[in-house]
Amino acid sequence: MFYYISGPLAHLEYGTAVIDAGGVGYRLTISGTTYDSMPPNRSVETPPVVRLYTYMAVREDGIELFGFSTQTELATFKLLISVSGVGPKAAMSILTLLTPEKFALAVCTDDKKTISKANGIGPKTAARVILELKDKLMKENPGMESTPSSDLGLGTSSAKRTPLNEAIDALLVLGYSRAEAMTALKDVDPAHTDLETMIRQALKKLMR
Repeated sequence: MFYYISGPLAHLEYGTAVIDAGGVGYRLTISGTTYDSMPPNRSVETPPVVRLYTYMAVREDGIELFGFSTQTELATFKLLISVSGVGPKAAMSILTLLTPEKFALAVCTDDKKTISKANGIGPKTAARVILELKDKLMKENPGMESTPSSDLGLGTSSAKRTPLNEAIDALLVLGYSRAEAMTALKDVDPAHTDLETMIRQALKKLMR
């Protein structure tokens, strides 16, 4: 129904943002990641104008609007709630603990310990998130474990897991195609860039 809502930030507290759009105050549930991205200097007289991408959850007991500072975070949220047993509350808990980049990295490296640190997320749920999202990724991208290194200027083809392979897989988890991921990472130097930074730099290119 709503793609995004833009307007003055009328109210902000941890987990909640209210945007004044056309004289209507829209209350949105936000993650810790989005909260941290909000403008640091907020004045009641001249509130900053913000834009939050939205997801509307309709349940028997009501309607809840979720807001995200980036389209990537919204896409990650949608991926999370596609996992059996993971609802909006659990998804927001994970996105409060982890940025989309760190979450994708955790999935690609089977790091259920990190995901299970989110409030209300146990080891079993974390394992299911990794299993279902990696399984979905494998089905949608057959052969993802053997990305030709030559396509990225790394010499001969190899199935060996490298930081660049992991970065590509992380971008696939976030919903980008293999071609988009490889293009975004083409100019990144894996020898002098850590994995999380590689993913972040690629996302900046992809979101232009």
